[in-house]
Amino acid sequence: MELLPQVILDGILIGGIYITIAIGFSLVFGVMHIIDFAVGEWIMLGAFLGYYLNGWTGLDPFALLPVVFVVFFGIGYLIQPAIQRVISGHRGNPLLMGLVFTFGIMLIIRGLGLTIFGFYSRSIPSKLAASSWLFEKGDFFLTVPFVRLAGLAFAVAITLVLHYMLKKTDFGTGVRALAQHKESAGLMGVDSHKTNCIIYGIYVGISAMTGVLVCTIFSMTPMEGGRYTVLAFFVVVLAGMGYLPGVPWAALFLGLIQSIFIVYLSASYTLLAVFVVLYIILLISPKGLFGRGW
Repeated sequence: MELLPQVILDGILIGGIYITIAIGFSLVFGVMHIIDFAVGEWIMLGAFLGYYLNGWTGLDPFALLPVVFVVFFGIGYLIQPAIQRVISGHRGNPLLMGLVFTFGIMLIIRGLGLTIFGFYSRSIPSKLAASSWLFEKGDFFLTVPFVRLAGLAFAVAITLVLHYMLKKTDFGTGVRALAQHKESAGLMGVDSHKTNCIIYGIYVGISAMTGVLVCTIFSMTPMEGGRYTVLAFFVVVLAGMGYLPGVPWAALFLGLIQSIFIVYLSASYTLLAVFVVLYIILLISPKGLFGRGW
């Protein structure tokens, strides 16, 4: 039990990374009803862009986040019309067509990543990675790595910014209207094409910034995108498909499960534990933890 406070803290810090992995994924599904299989690949590309920018400029990876966001926002903005064309051109099952199309994007990006970057893992050096805060009082102690704390702070900031955008701005009102009913939103003057492009650009930009964080805290190879796609899907399903407010809580819950299993059982059982928990929750509440999913 002496390790329990540290286990809980580590779970919360890991959950912070999972928030940024999944929140854009959930936003895109809620607005555009797209299950983007390429989310892990956007994370991977963002990690490698951050790695090379760090090598060229010498800047700390946290200082590079705005640059990475702008680059990948532009990429997402330009790609979204192609995805929308595929979806709108198939009236039978647009959700499936979106999944298949983004799966193809994932394969292309992964193949290019392996060709350009090779199989070796990279990590981005940061001054925060070498620092931590140690609190000790008797038998009670906590170690807080500054780089993971910064990752959690970033996740909270992203969550608050998205909440403000969706709830307090005219653009956010249009996004929520579009998510509820596309035709009605169009009648009220919402430009669905432009709105979808911006939302997808925001999602790709957030995913790419998450890649920089992951590459700073852990490491990244071109083959690891699939792992983060699975994690994003787990979090979004736990939260309820398209239910954005549930994502932070589901991510923290998943982080706690992972931390507990790593310390008290074995790291090899972590993925199995996540599958079992997800299965049980969906049996009890098919729409996620909060019963608010799509």
